[in-house]
Amino acid sequence: MNIIKRECDIIIFGGHGDLAFRKLMPAVCHLYNDEYIDEKSRIITISRKSISLKEHKKLVKEKLIEFLPKDEFDEEKFKNFEKQLEFCKIDFDDESNYKNLKKILDIYAHGDRVYYFSTSSDFYGKICKSLHVNKLITKNSRVVLEKPIGLNLQSSQAINEEVLRYFKEEQIFRIDHYLGKDTVQNILALRFSNRIFMPLWDASNIDHVQITVAESVGVEGRAGYYDEYGALRDMIQNHLMQLLCLIAMEPPCSLQANNVRDEKVKVLKSLRLMTSTDIETKTVRAQYIKGQSEGEIVPGYSENIENSSTETFAALRVDIDNWRWNGVPFYIRSGKRMRRRNSEIVIQFKSVPYSIFHNNGACISENKLVITLQPNESIQLELMNKIPGLSEHMRLQKVALELNNPINHKRKSSAYERLLLDVIRDNATLFMRLDEVEAAWKWADKIIEGWSDNLTPLRTYTAGTDGPSASIELIARDGRSWHDECC
Repeated sequence: MNIIKRECDIIIFGGHGDLAFRKLMPAVCHLYNDEYIDEKSRIITISRKSISLKEHKKLVKEKLIEFLPKDEFDEEKFKNFEKQLEFCKIDFDDESNYKNLKKILDIYAHGDRVYYFSTSSDFYGKICKSLHVNKLITKNSRVVLEKPIGLNLQSSQAINEEVLRYFKEEQIFRIDHYLGKDTVQNILALRFSNRIFMPLWDASNIDHVQITVAESVGVEGRAGYYDEYGALRDMIQNHLMQLLCLIAMEPPCSLQANNVRDEKVKVLKSLRLMTSTDIETKTVRAQYIKGQSEGEIVPGYSENIENSSTETFAALRVDIDNWRWNGVPFYIRSGKRMRRRNSEIVIQFKSVPYSIFHNNGACISENKLVITLQPNESIQLELMNKIPGLSEHMRLQKVALELNNPINHKRKSSAYERLLLDVIRDNATLFMRLDEVEAAWKWADKIIEGWSDNLTPLRTYTAGTDGPSASIELIARDGRSWHDECC
């Protein structure tokens, strides 16, 4: 395969933050080492810190050693990579600081620039204005916005309007790193390239869908940020909604960016807005208390932030009002300090209308398609099969058909590598368009308002468990259970 090197400056605002060191710099380093980025490109870190370029390069090296797998850091390759590194101190409140950035960018006039905003969304408009005032936005510039953008529809619209004063919509890449995962992208391949699934993917064959994103960690050093957002804003409104869209969307006419995003928007606009009664009966919110996680005693959330009503767990029943999905509930949940780290999508098919098998009186399990995103990416199709032997009656057992990619020993690319490369290539397929963001916020705002009115009480759950019992009751009321309860 011939690799086309791209000549493009990557400018990371908030470049000394946790996201930049943990995810972005390793991704850019791999892209450079794998020859996707041209030698003339620069990786320019923007920070408020006063630090020399030499100190910056030393810090980048230390962080790469810390966050890359042990066998992936290469001293010789880093010597080449560090030649691309630049540093610029900028105070976001001082437009004159940007002249220092202009000096670096003007060395090469190729014009392709990726501005990555790894900052609070409150700074997006201010940074864009300063870039414009200092004439740093070219026709080939692109800007990457980290989620979540705003706290609700109104604040999200205000932030997006500010960015759109200086960048065109086609220059804006609203990132959701879940969409960079191979298994997430494989949902499109699974659905639209395999005829076996096409006639089954609707309300007449699917009983329900579950989407779970569980984290074993707590809020760690992000308590101040997290307390402002909570599980609904931080995870469900964006990550889980994007996964839901890929499962529920209609086939696009092509994989061109706007064709894919058109279909996702249709799903978001078909989400049934929750009434007050729905919020009471179809949503659960909770906060973890002191417990045991991974063999250690861990404090409760309120021990970090007192008197907080922020949810660290949320579970909801979501309904989609269209022909394909009418009557099929989507159960979604996300939480911190859960029993284990696990992200998965479960497509539960309906059972056969009548069973001819005795199976010793045991219930015959329905077929499931289980798509696991983390910790280990996999796809399994659960089927029923005969138990070998000479029993009086034919007995059945559940077996899993593995649909995973063949094992190879090449390094697995990260989600941020995939997405950053798409930004460099100016391919927006895996990024959110403005109307997607607004449609998701419009749906979420109803729940946020209901929770602020305490229509659903804030429950508690012990750290290191599967969440509050109310989430089990939520799905049990419909005669169903979470996938991990019946495994």
